[in-house]
Formats: sequence, C-alpha cells, structure tokens
Amino acid sequence: MPRYAQLVMGPAGSGKSTYCATMIEHCQAINRSVQVVNLDPAAEHFNYPVMADIRELIQVDDVMEDMSLRFGPNGGLVFCMEYMANNFDWLEESLGHVEDDYILFDCPGQIELYTHLPVMRQLVEQLQQWEFRVCGVFLVDSQFMVETFKFISGVMAALSAMVTLEIPQVNIMTKMDLLNPKAKKEIEKYLDPDMYSMMEDNSVGLRSKKFRKLTKAICGLIDDYSMVRFMPFDRTDEEGINIVLQHIDFSIQYGEDLEFKEPKELNEEPSNPDFDEFFQEKADS
Repeated sequence: MPRYAQLVMGPAGSGKSTYCATMIEHCQAINRSVQVVNLDPAAEHFNYPVMADIRELIQVDDVMEDMSLRFGPNGGLVFCMEYMANNFDWLEESLGHVEDDYILFDCPGQIELYTHLPVMRQLVEQLQQWEFRVCGVFLVDSQFMVETFKFISGVMAALSAMVTLEIPQVNIMTKMDLLNPKAKKEIEKYLDPDMYSMMEDNSVGLRSKKFRKLTKAICGLIDDYSMVRFMPFDRTDEEGINIVLQHIDFSIQYGEDLEFKEPKELNEEPSNPDFDEFFQEKADS
C-alpha cells in the first residue's frame, strides 16, 4: 500500500501552519486520519500535535549561537535543512512504516528552498523512495495578491517550486476569510485569470519598454499553457476546504486502491419468498 504526503510550502506568513491546523480539524470531522510533521526548525508553537519535529534533531537558535558557524537566521535555517538532508534516517525512524499514512509536512518559509537549493528536491526523492505519493501545496496570502503585478510575482514563485520539485502541485490563496467583500470580489479575477487582459489593464504602469515586453512574455507563457491556477482557501468554509482536499487527493490518487463493491444487477437480486407469495395472493384475488 502506498503512503501519501502533502508538502505544504509558501513564503513566510502565507498561513502554512494555519492550513495544517485547519486540515487536521476538517479531517477529524470526517473521521479521516491525518498526521503532521514539522520541518521548520525556527517554528515556535503549533495548535496541533505533530508526529515528528525537526527541532528534536536541530534548532536554528543552536546553530546561530555556534560561534564556529556564525550564521544569521536565514543561513542558520538553510544549514538546519541541509543537516536534516544528511540525516534522513532520523526522519525515516520518526515516520515509521505504517501503510496508508497521510502526512502533512509543514515546511519553512524561506523561498530559496524551493527555487535553487536542492534540499527540498532531495526530500521529495527520499519520500518517493519510501513509497510516498507526494503533492506540493503552495500557499500565497490572498491579501498580497490583490494587485496584478503582485499576483504575477506570486505566480512565478509557485511556478519556480513546480519546476524545481517536479511533483503534482496545487496552488492555494489563503486567508480568504480575512478579505472584505470588496476585496473578495476583486480577487475572483485572479483565481482563473485572463493574463492578457490583466496585462493590458496595467501596462500603463510599466514605464520601461523592456520590462513591459518581458512581463507580457511571462503572462503569455502562463496563459497559453495554463501553468498556474489558484484555489481559494477560507478556513471557515467547510465545503471549500473539502474541495481543496479532493483536488489534492486526486493528484496523488488517494483512495484509488480501496475496493468498492459493485452494485448488483436487478436480475441478480435474490427473490424473497414472502414478497412473492404476497403479490401472488393479490393477483389471484
């Protein structure tokens, strides 16, 4: 039996831990077992239990206090992730070997981990060797995405993670519940965007012809190949949460190995002597 994993990614403050907490609560409500692994060595607290915590292996504060390393916060976090990559046996032991596991990996917010550093790619490959089907879940704060050029920036960040990790990826706009009604209506056009129209509406703001041409090329690439789409995530909307979970499950084929009983054909139904006798008596009378 395969195992299943969501790699919860995104910039700092995009709502990764809140997403995990919401998914845990939702899955408990539908009697579904889901675990969380914390891979953020700088995390402070959670609102849910974790089955494994990278801080048991290494912490950012300890790295920064090591005078022989002399790392700042970002360098210290990258060092911690590289240290984990060299000690995957710790993660393997923490995960155990239970079949049909479904695990959310709450990842750090340093965007360079998903753009040009090999650590997360190494993690994905290791999970696949352990028979995990992995889906990337890339989060972007919806409050950040209400302007066209910020939206394009978010799209490029999501696309960079897709290219680097080479796994199925579901992109999500979080914190929809924090938007006012006007902002919610405004952001609808970014969920299924017409990149060419958006570019034309904002081309006046681009003073440089070079950057205008580059931005149009990027928008054309995204639009022509339908490379990035976002789903809304409102933590107060149970139906919306379920739709997001269904999309993720579909991408990793969760539940396809379950056996379902085929409904019997009408002519296969066993006859009931009591009912047959009852209707025969009605016909005779």
